[in-house]
Parts: sequence; structure tokens; C-alpha cells
Amino acid sequence: MQILVTNDDGIMAPGIQALARKMTELGDVILVAPSEEQSASGHGITILDPIPVKQLSFKGIKEAWAVRGTPADCVKLAVQELAKNKCSLVISGINNGPNLGTDVLYSGTVSAAIEGAILGIPSMAVSLGEYDYLEFETAAEIALALARQLYQNRDGIPHDTLLNVNVPALKKEQIKGFKVTRLGVREYENVFDRRVDPRGNIYYWLKGEIIPPRNHDDETDVVAVDDGFVSISPIQFDLTNHRIISKIKNIGFEDVKF
Repeated sequence: MQILVTNDDGIMAPGIQALARKMTELGDVILVAPSEEQSASGHGITILDPIPVKQLSFKGIKEAWAVRGTPADCVKLAVQELAKNKCSLVISGINNGPNLGTDVLYSGTVSAAIEGAILGIPSMAVSLGEYDYLEFETAAEIALALARQLYQNRDGIPHDTLLNVNVPALKKEQIKGFKVTRLGVREYENVFDRRVDPRGNIYYWLKGEIIPPRNHDDETDVVAVDDGFVSISPIQFDLTNHRIISKIKNIGFEDVKF
């Protein structure tokens, strides 16, 4: 079995290195990741510029490529050009910091897994719950166990669905267990820091403080991770709100005159 490992933090990030090493216990790993950090790049792809690639060598990894592009670029290139064999799994991570709730809309880590699902491959994104907690080994062990489960049950998971996994920043013995969750709401108090460069040009730095959850909903990923559980959220790339299609029709949008 060949496993594609990717991320958005860059190919040299400690999280992806720990993940790739651990995934070799499940199959042959092809490591294809951005040559530079692509955090919060979302599902962007490169269409106006060439995409340089460079083959690298890492101990224990059969094949590795650094791509000067986005996480979605990496998955597209790996599956359609770089991988010599068919990829059975796409595992993205381990992200330095959580991807909870509405974070998934911005996340390059999650977008890489979404691209895998779009290409029909069972896919999973894995993130670690704190930015300053850099002990990735426990998260890698958890990713391996979940990857095995995902592969063994691949026929029971819809092809448009991927798993978004968030691991609390705790030691192995402190983690309380696993919870299958839905996406919560991840809110930020965004602040733009206005600055002026030496030539008088105005520029801004975006800063954001997380707003605590407004309610303690045990079914959400945000609360599960905060409570010490590994959160597993099945998400899909079909963003249609199927529940209100009839309501939108009844409002009369199909009868608008122009």
C-alpha cells in the first residue's frame, strides 16, 4: 500500500516528519509537501505560474518531493504525476496548531485532504491542538491507528467525505479517548495592526485572539478537544445546504424577473 503524506507547514516541518516516519509502519510512504510554509492557504491551486518540484531524500522514506506550490497542488501532482503506484490513503499533517470548526475553511492542511477526497482517495487531516506544543509523537501514533481504521473501512465512508482529526496537546496518558464530532464555531476577534514602512507605504499585520465558545456543546470538535478528547469530524466538500433547498425555492428565487 502506498500512502501520500502532505501538509501545509512545509516539507521540513517536524509534524510531517513525525507523521511520515510513523506511516511507514502501515505502508510505503511518498512524501509530497510544499517547499515553504503555506498555512491558511485554503484550497488554492496554482494556475498562472509554473510549479517547480525538487526530489529530496529522507531516511526511511522511499520517495520525497518538495513542491513550490499549495497543499492542493501537492496532492494533485503526487497522485497524477509523481507517485509511481496508486495512492491508497492521503494523510495531511501533523499541523502545528488546531483546525477546528470554521478553521477548516482556511486550512491548507484540511484542503490537502479535501483534494485527496475529490480524487477518490480515503483522506484524513491531522492537527495538534496548540501552536507551542511541539511533541508530535503521540499525534503520529493516533494518526497511524486512525489511518488503519480508515483504510480497513474505506468502502463504508462516502467518497466525498474526509476525516478532520484534532489531537489535544497532552501527553499520551492524559488523553481521555476519541469522539466523533461535528464542526463547531471557531470565532476570532480580528485586529489589523496598521504600520508604515520606511518609504511611507501603509501595510497591515492581521492578529486574532480566539473568542471562547459561547456554549459548551459536547458534540462539537471545539469542545471535545478542550475537554481532552481526540476529535474526529467527518466533513464533505459538497457545501450545499441541502436542508433549505425547498425553503429557498419557496421564497421565489426561481421566479425572479430581470
